[in-house]
Amino acid sequence: MEDTIAAIATAPGEGGIGIIRISGEHAYNILRRVFRPAHPESLENRKMSYGHILNPQTNSIIDEVLCVYMKGPKTYTTEDVVEINCHGGMVPLRKTLELVLQSGARMAEPGEFTKRAFLNGRLDLSQAEAVIDVIRAKTDKTFDVAMNQLEGVFSGTIKEIRKKLVDILVNVTVNIDYPDEDIEEITYEKLEKDLIEVKFEVNRLLASAETGRMIKDGLAVAIIGKPNVGKSSLMNSLLRESRAIVTEIPGTTRDTIEEYLSVKGIPVRLTDTAGIRETSDIIEQIGIEKSKESFNQADLVIFILDCSKDFSAEDREIMEQIDEKKTIVVLNKIDLPAKIDESAVRDILPNAYVMKTSMETQEGIGDIEEKIVSMVYDGKVSQNNSLIVTNVRHKDILVKAEKSLGDAINMTQMGEALEFIEIDINSAYASLGEIIGETVQDDIINEVFSRFCLGK
Repeated sequence: MEDTIAAIATAPGEGGIGIIRISGEHAYNILRRVFRPAHPESLENRKMSYGHILNPQTNSIIDEVLCVYMKGPKTYTTEDVVEINCHGGMVPLRKTLELVLQSGARMAEPGEFTKRAFLNGRLDLSQAEAVIDVIRAKTDKTFDVAMNQLEGVFSGTIKEIRKKLVDILVNVTVNIDYPDEDIEEITYEKLEKDLIEVKFEVNRLLASAETGRMIKDGLAVAIIGKPNVGKSSLMNSLLRESRAIVTEIPGTTRDTIEEYLSVKGIPVRLTDTAGIRETSDIIEQIGIEKSKESFNQADLVIFILDCSKDFSAEDREIMEQIDEKKTIVVLNKIDLPAKIDESAVRDILPNAYVMKTSMETQEGIGDIEEKIVSMVYDGKVSQNNSLIVTNVRHKDILVKAEKSLGDAINMTQMGEALEFIEIDINSAYASLGEIIGETVQDDIINEVFSRFCLGK
């Protein structure tokens, strides 16, 4: 990492300011070559300086800027860092960056600033991955979970689990290497108990992974039902705007309509589908097929019934198709005399949540939002829990570690030799090290940072 790197750190496009970031041993000298401060003595460590970017060859002014020089190691990368605050158009940024590169820096690769922070020990790998999650967060909850990971809450838990495994490994190794010494002999009963405790901690993290996926990537929700039961009205109510056309004419919605919203911090991809019914209209048939495709791919199905009408064969057919899906059944039009009750629904969909609404009066809409959130957490994770696994790489590693611990426990129960048990404990320890970057291969590290944008 002897190179000094530079890149535009702000998003492309016009804005109030644009920032060029420089990091490395020669950051200060490069700044001195291209920047003329209004007061020569003002270019001090961690103090903003006003001046101009000049072309060293022509002495012409490129931009009027504010610069700050930050001496390492107390910087983002732990190296000497310079940030040049230019006017926020692409021309002054590009021309300033060109001068910086001509003065000895090279163009940073995507994520290279954060990669240096990792390689220099300021961040572990899971914290570095959280940086991009913070940048891409679309809701408050997504942001909060990412910030907790960036602050080291998740990696701290992984380190605690690994510390417990180290303690177990020390006892196992000592008993293997020095069986005749006067040391405390490890018992299989105690070893099994300790391993089960560690496995419980790993499983606790894994239990949050599905919730974490939905918090990070969004919950796919499909609104389905026959024509004219209130699907489009529900979508408009949840969005709080008239996105879908609502009429008395059956079959108005002929294609799926997708919108994104935040429900109490949970990103939701909401799909209003074409009403499912028998029809000879070819275009409507295509829409109905897309409706079926949508609910098959959804994390959650909201099935709407018009409770002012009797069950139909079409209703029963739809319910049979969603029997194994997470489902909220909405009995709509409760402002009218009811012909369908909850018990009739539960006879067909015993595991579904049944709710009552009136799209006419908006009664029950808030309850649907609450139920969507509770189904995301699914009773396995507290809504206030900051320790949620959102990264697929982390989940896969935890699964691998959990299997190794399970194998070690099985061999302990069978009284196998400690040498064999030690192998699986070591495997679990090494796997968990991949999460924080202590035992990870270079190609994995490169893959992680290749997902970053330039300048971060």
